[in-house]
Amino acid sequence: MAVETPTHAEVNSEPRPPGPPGGRWRPFALAGAVGGLVAVALGAIALATGIVDGNTTRVVEQASGRPPAIVASKPGRTLDARAIYASDAPGVAFVQSSGITTNTPFGSTQGVATGSGFVLDRQGDILTNAHVVSGAKRVTVRFGGSGSEVPAQVAGVDASNDLAVLHVDPSKVALDPLPLGKSARVHVGDQVVAIGNPFGFDRTITAGIVSALQRHITSPNGFTIDHVIQTDAAINPGNSGGPLIDSSGRVIGINSQIATGGSGDANVGIGFAIPIATAKRELPTLERGGTVRHPFLGVGAVSGRGGAIVRQVEPGGPAARAGLRRGDVIVSLDGTKISDSGGLTAAVAVHRPGDSVSVGYVRNGTRHTVSVKLGTRPNQLTGG
Repeated sequence: MAVETPTHAEVNSEPRPPGPPGGRWRPFALAGAVGGLVAVALGAIALATGIVDGNTTRVVEQASGRPPAIVASKPGRTLDARAIYASDAPGVAFVQSSGITTNTPFGSTQGVATGSGFVLDRQGDILTNAHVVSGAKRVTVRFGGSGSEVPAQVAGVDASNDLAVLHVDPSKVALDPLPLGKSARVHVGDQVVAIGNPFGFDRTITAGIVSALQRHITSPNGFTIDHVIQTDAAINPGNSGGPLIDSSGRVIGINSQIATGGSGDANVGIGFAIPIATAKRELPTLERGGTVRHPFLGVGAVSGRGGAIVRQVEPGGPAARAGLRRGDVIVSLDGTKISDSGGLTAAVAVHRPGDSVSVGYVRNGTRHTVSVKLGTRPNQLTGG
């Protein structure tokens, strides 16, 4: 995991995936994706930040006139940014992870990473990104600049989708759950707001639109996260784990990464949020401390003419055991036509670990079919 030079004796622990040509990106775990997952199409950086000096600075802006309305693309209850902030900001947490050990050329150092999260229920469950709390010896949360820090336990983590659930004692802090929306109903052009703690500035709100849908980003353990929402609402380091909110005040995504275009770590109008539908599927497991199991094919693929071209085969993985090789073009999976790497990702995702699937592929111009028993996605890619 790559790190930057420590600031204020603290370590920035954020993972950074590779980016496209023309952009200056930080290194990440692996450029390829495995388990029928595609390589990252857009470079991005995760948004946890270690740039905190121990003193919280509050930025106060004077309201000037009426704030612009946040207009929904469909009829229904519409709130302006001020109303959304008043309703949802109390449920957004400042998350601090301490004791993170990072190996550098100068030896091991311990530091602090910070990010955001939001309240799920009054029982004390808080949703955030996995990379915000990964490797932490101690996690605390607070609500607002004047709020007291309370200890948080990491209940469950899914690094493959960059999600984590924290739990706090509900008797120690006032909890204001945020309502969850339906990311499947989101449309390009819908107006949204993000609330989080960029660079340690607590409960900052920014507004924008949904810029695109069905993006892919790389998770902290090297796999691909699908169906990601792209937004131009300004999100920066420290926004990780905070909510992306629709015009009805409901959470539709979890802010996770940004593309920087070679301009450093600051926002340039391209941010990515994990859809809330992904989190909803996993919350029952994460809240009880269970392990989320993902199906695993064991190939890294890119889109090619007529299918998904295998660029990497995970050693010892399901595809390797079935005889698939680099250069094979996967054209079908269990009867579903595969026209590109995204289609392969989707076809694998609907199955469960242990399922046997029929994989059609072309090698040296000849079509073949092989049965592959899907495995369980490992915690980390090993390469190949």
